[in-house]
Amino acid sequence: MTEDESSPNRRIGGSEQSRYPGGTSRASEPFGYTMTLEVARLIARVQSLPELFQELAPRVQTVTDCEFVSFSLHDARRNCMLTHYWMKDQGIGEPKAFAVDDCFSGWAWQHQEAMAIPDIDQEKRFAASLQYLRQHGVRSFNVLPMSTPQRRHGALGLGRTGPAVLGAQDVEFLRGLAEMIALAVENQETRRAWEAQQEKLQSVVAISRELRTSLEQEKLMPIIFANLRRIINYDHAFLELLEQDKRFLRVHAVDGMPGPELRFGGRLLELAKAASAQAIEKRTITFFSGEDLDKLGTPVARELRGAGIQSVCNVPLLSGSQVLGALDFSSRRRNAFRPEDAEYMQQVGDLIAAALDNARAYREIAQLKDRLAQEKRYLESEITSEILSDEIVGNSAALKTVLGRASIVAGTDSTVLITGETGTGKEVVARVIHNMSRRKENSFIKLNCAAIPTGLLESELFGHEKGAFTGAVSQKIGRLELADKGTLFLDEIGEIPLETQPKLLRVLQDYEFERLGGTRTIHVDTRLIAATNCDLARAVEEKQFRSDLFYRLHVFPLRLPALRERREDIPLLVRYFVNRSAARMGKRIEIIPDEAIEAMLKWKWPGNIRELENFIERSVILSEGHRLHAPLAELQVETSRFEESVDDTLRSRERDHIIGILRQTRGLLSGPGGAAARLGMKRTTLQYRMQKLGISRKDYLE
Repeated sequence: MTEDESSPNRRIGGSEQSRYPGGTSRASEPFGYTMTLEVARLIARVQSLPELFQELAPRVQTVTDCEFVSFSLHDARRNCMLTHYWMKDQGIGEPKAFAVDDCFSGWAWQHQEAMAIPDIDQEKRFAASLQYLRQHGVRSFNVLPMSTPQRRHGALGLGRTGPAVLGAQDVEFLRGLAEMIALAVENQETRRAWEAQQEKLQSVVAISRELRTSLEQEKLMPIIFANLRRIINYDHAFLELLEQDKRFLRVHAVDGMPGPELRFGGRLLELAKAASAQAIEKRTITFFSGEDLDKLGTPVARELRGAGIQSVCNVPLLSGSQVLGALDFSSRRRNAFRPEDAEYMQQVGDLIAAALDNARAYREIAQLKDRLAQEKRYLESEITSEILSDEIVGNSAALKTVLGRASIVAGTDSTVLITGETGTGKEVVARVIHNMSRRKENSFIKLNCAAIPTGLLESELFGHEKGAFTGAVSQKIGRLELADKGTLFLDEIGEIPLETQPKLLRVLQDYEFERLGGTRTIHVDTRLIAATNCDLARAVEEKQFRSDLFYRLHVFPLRLPALRERREDIPLLVRYFVNRSAARMGKRIEIIPDEAIEAMLKWKWPGNIRELENFIERSVILSEGHRLHAPLAELQVETSRFEESVDDTLRSRERDHIIGILRQTRGLLSGPGGAAARLGMKRTTLQYRMQKLGISRKDYLE
């Protein structure tokens, strides 16, 4: 035996003959030619590599008289040799992965040369391969590269249970066979790539078609994820959209089954600390391995690693020149996402971005349409009762002082708190402030907090989403949103329930809120003017009103004088109301008797301007001809001691009665069992009467 023949790992391809029992070379027989034809037919007929290996293995074993045949393919993702083997009389075994640098097939694939191992007991390298071969009783082993001119695919291995080497004819035959198998592998991979590309194209078309069927973001995501899962093998997927001047990302949708470590649904993430920050900033797809996430070191990266994530792919959502957010894929497998899929994933990202942009535009148009419709209904309901701001009548010093202070604060955006008795014209002054402000071209929206049931007040103020509560069959835009860029007038502010007050305080401080049943933060630029006829300071002492909200409202207090404090304006107001009521009723009244004016000057007007207006309207109704006929009997001034005594007695009885009810309710004013309900009056009316009668907490809680 020559030195070359005795080498334990010499390369095959010498001139010696095959060392089979009997000394024959089966490759030289016609059987080899027949085998070549069979392989060619198999390559043309078989549709998958496992099936091809299943058909080839026994034929190769027969033609080479080997007991062990292996087909090893290089797996680029894991950088390993995935080995399919066939053992005589046992069939195909489960594929096994070997590191490229720790197996014979890896050496042949890397160096593109054949290798012969006459006796594996004399081989010291490739421990994993040696152990594997010994487990299957292999003593000698030959390996040849499977390659085409275009690509290196793997290696063909042949093993026998005894020491032996192949001759030159067998080697040449097997080289050709390996090249044919490589061609079959390449054809299969080309077919798979073509099918994958077709599937991608079909999924892009399907996604595009299905995205056009829905303009609601909530309905888009199931459609998107259902199509993505057909193409991209991920464990979790997250849709993140930019918010708040593009400084934050909110997770709007999650696909997959995140573990307890991944609680991202609806979460707000700081963009600088998000794994997708680089993809969004550079407008390109980024890939992260587990090691990359460790280096990133952000809280989100640590959460992903804690959930066992080994691969991450971030796809920016590009809509023209805008970046809307990112679509993030994560997997517990290493190298789960291939760079060659980047173009497809970006196409999908662009489709999703376009659909989300359309959904956003549709939502904004729908909201604008709803807002305009609600504003129209609101304004239509206000037209008949609205008192225009230029209809303030009077020349009294008290009124001029109020208007002077109103003109000072109108040029700012400061919150105004208007106080005064009922009927003094608080809404009129609020409109004056609005019409003198820079917001005069935008809406003046009002809400009477006492006129709305407690359970519906929050919905009226902040709005609600569809399905937020029973009866919420559609989305509703609240008064705060309607007043954006304008002024919101909250009348009877003292009637806001305690549980709603913190939400209003947040709007005053941060200019943001969420609708009932919603998660999206809405930012508004609304100027607030509030009004009340009750003593808010006392309400704060009685724990019926939050002190922090009171001080936030009490930025610029404006007290309106009662009509009895500006009696000199009564004649002007009488003439104004007479002319307006007469015109509305188609009458012409030219004479207002002096005795009527005198009587009206002496009356206390507890209902103030509203009471005066109603009295004049009754007078016009009763008038015939051109002379005002006022029912002066209603304006009898209590001057006699008897009447004063009776009045004092009635006041005393009323005071005692109210105190008795308050003691029974232990000071509870509102609610079904409160004192106001038992007395058959509104809470604000009860508070007003308590103030007039001098009732304090010590009168009914001691």
